[in-house]
Amino acid sequence: MVQNTSGPQAPPTLTVRGRNVRIRTIGIVVLMGLAIWFIAVNTGSVAIRLWVPVVALPLWAVLAATLVAGVVLGAYLARRRARR
Repeated sequence: MVQNTSGPQAPPTLTVRGRNVRIRTIGIVVLMGLAIWFIAVNTGSVAIRLWVPVVALPLWAVLAATLVAGVVLGAYLARRRARR
């Protein structure tokens, strides 16, 4: 693994199997892998209060829904920021 840059403003990259991969992409893949592992090992049931009703759900479903909501919100904010 050797750090490459293709210009003064280019993002930092690493060469992996002959391809340049951004360090940010590697970090995102690692974090997603850890999140999926964390969701997979938390299989108990929890009670969640949704304003008035209390529902019992598996913890993995709650964590997965939270992860999806975070990814969607992050993508929306990143796209909005890129337009500016």
